[in-house]
Amino acid sequence: MGSISAEEKSGRERDGRADLPVLGMSCASCAANIERALRDLPGVKEANVNLATARATVLFEPKLVGPGDLIDAVRKAGYDVAASSDTDGESRDREYGSLKLKVLWGGFLAALIFVGSMRHWFPWAPGFLQSFFVLWALATPVQLVLGRPFYRGAWSAFRHRTADMNTLVAVGTSAAYLFSVAATVLPGFMRAAGVEPDVYFDTSAVIIVLVLFGRMLEARAKGRTSEAIRKLMGLQPRTARLIGEGGEREVPIDEVRVGDLLVVRPGEKIPVDGAVVEGLSAIDESMISGESLPVDKGPGDTVIGATLNKWGSFRFRASKVGQDTTLAQIVRLVEQAQGAKAPIQRLADAIAGYFVPAVIAIAVLTFGVWVLFGPAPRLVFALMNFVAVLIIACPCALGLATPTAIMVGTGLGAERGILIKSGESLEAAHRVDTVVFDKTGTLTRGEPEVTDVLPVRGLSEAELLSLAAAAESGSEHPLGKAIVGRARRSGADIPAAERFRALEGLGVEARVEGERIVVGSRKLLEEAGVDTGDLGGLEKSLAEEGKTTAFVAREGQAVGLLALADTLKPSARPAIVKLRRRGLEVVMLTGDNPRTARSIAAAAGIDQVIPEVMPGEKAEVIRRLQAEGKHVAMVGDGINDAPALVQADIGIAVGTGTDVAIESSDITLISGDLETVASAIELSRRTIRTVRQNLFWAFIYNVVGIPVAAGVLFPFFGLLLNPMIASAAMAFSSVSVVSNSLRLRRANIF
Repeated sequence: MGSISAEEKSGRERDGRADLPVLGMSCASCAANIERALRDLPGVKEANVNLATARATVLFEPKLVGPGDLIDAVRKAGYDVAASSDTDGESRDREYGSLKLKVLWGGFLAALIFVGSMRHWFPWAPGFLQSFFVLWALATPVQLVLGRPFYRGAWSAFRHRTADMNTLVAVGTSAAYLFSVAATVLPGFMRAAGVEPDVYFDTSAVIIVLVLFGRMLEARAKGRTSEAIRKLMGLQPRTARLIGEGGEREVPIDEVRVGDLLVVRPGEKIPVDGAVVEGLSAIDESMISGESLPVDKGPGDTVIGATLNKWGSFRFRASKVGQDTTLAQIVRLVEQAQGAKAPIQRLADAIAGYFVPAVIAIAVLTFGVWVLFGPAPRLVFALMNFVAVLIIACPCALGLATPTAIMVGTGLGAERGILIKSGESLEAAHRVDTVVFDKTGTLTRGEPEVTDVLPVRGLSEAELLSLAAAAESGSEHPLGKAIVGRARRSGADIPAAERFRALEGLGVEARVEGERIVVGSRKLLEEAGVDTGDLGGLEKSLAEEGKTTAFVAREGQAVGLLALADTLKPSARPAIVKLRRRGLEVVMLTGDNPRTARSIAAAAGIDQVIPEVMPGEKAEVIRRLQAEGKHVAMVGDGINDAPALVQADIGIAVGTGTDVAIESSDITLISGDLETVASAIELSRRTIRTVRQNLFWAFIYNVVGIPVAAGVLFPFFGLLLNPMIASAAMAFSSVSVVSNSLRLRRANIF
């Protein structure tokens, strides 16, 4: 089952949760080392370390372990924790700037070393630049200053009896560097050993610069994958216009409290969530819900913080502030989703744990084979292939394959009004083959509307609506309110009513302009001795369409018939069409009778209907479908949908519904646009396809690259892999994985 149970959810709420921004990670092995250190602590229930976000997410029992213990465990593992979580991208920018500076001056030194080392390629190079001692002097700052992070990471890993990418780079470049130092200082000894002294300072320097260059590109690309969080955070206005005893004044957003009265002018962003008290406007909610058209707002309507007021000025009462606002909740959900691990990543994590030690073993074996059986000079060939194996086998691409795709996928969804709670939810959605819709409030508007106005005895539609609305104006019944609302929208005149009386279960009666008006069921009119005439046949026809009817009588004569129904949302039928095009089976659940249910389903384009389902039975229906081997997504909006949302493989809540339904779901559609159901499932499919592509190329790169670096092609084709080319390929592999993930942003999903 894709979703976690209600018991698990409530249990997790009681757990402590810590999100630690980790410094010093460079590959999948680093993430695995930190996870292992955290999980070894008593009281830690779950620890996930995301290489792409450089964040460790930990669930723990507060009675047994605290945040300080978690930070100590990370530091003992050889890494560090930033003072505060990076949400605005400043630390990423600093990291990118620092790496860029290192690459620039490291690249300059490496270029000089390369020109001086390749005398046969650059005969015009100055003679002093060809001196081994000069090359040594140029290479040393690259090796010991720019390469310091690799040594620090390798030493830390060694102390904890592990190995990571830093180990590979440190050992590989040190071998080339120290061999070159020996050739520079002890040339006679080298010749006595049968090896013509030569230096490979260019190899060690260029490798370090290329690895740093790869990290720089990664930092830049990973910064783009977290763009969604930056955009969302940037939406929050910094001030609000507060109305108090002294009049209107501008205050920082942090000073706004629930219940405060605020004013918003045209062109300003709404500071917090609330309800309109006075005024009319149109609000651009596209940055939150993905809805492209402005939404009209008036007294009583809710407004969302960070959305844009288009033209009117209005006052509203704050209902949610700070971390409780819709925007803050969205940011929190996206951060959690981007920091979580999808099940598909477990394979990569398992391999990463054994990968680096295996690579070191292969490199040592390669060195031994070349020393014993390679051509002259054997030591040189052995050294170069040893370094090439270590460098090309960097597991960066393996560690970035899954999290970068999930970051882009969840971020893209958030920008379009689709909130995906976790990597697990994102992955589970791609397996969905059956989508079950609740009817009321999900497929339909959830409230009755007048669909047919049928006057007789010479009345016009406006006159019939006027009489019915006048009689119903004192009613609190939903059908009565619907009739009054339709009359007002059509511009009909609604005269005052007297002697109003509600007849429970039957209808209403009142005197309107001196005449007795009755609005209600056929039974009510028959009891009043009113002949319905031809309207009786029309009522039967409308009832077959699933509509509720109300007769209107004036002074003992039937003068018309009104039909009401809970109408489909405009997005319902297009949503069903999209789902069918993607090969998905669509089912509708409803408590309505079969006739009404079939009528609504037919209008929506749904063939499979399960009618007369009580609220408590919805989860059982989902279980039955799952027992048939189907992967089920449940789409609902109400409190009674929550058990079914939890039971389904994927629960999808319509964001305009209740908080309980949203909390119980795996995916939330903020705008309530049902067409985004298909978009959410397609987004999951595209994201998982991208993850698989990334993992394939990361694995293939190493499966092919390591044997080539070890020299398997040399006996057949005389081909060897230069360590510098290996380092360039390693850098390219990581960047290609991130770039492939970024392609999701251009996918035609919505």
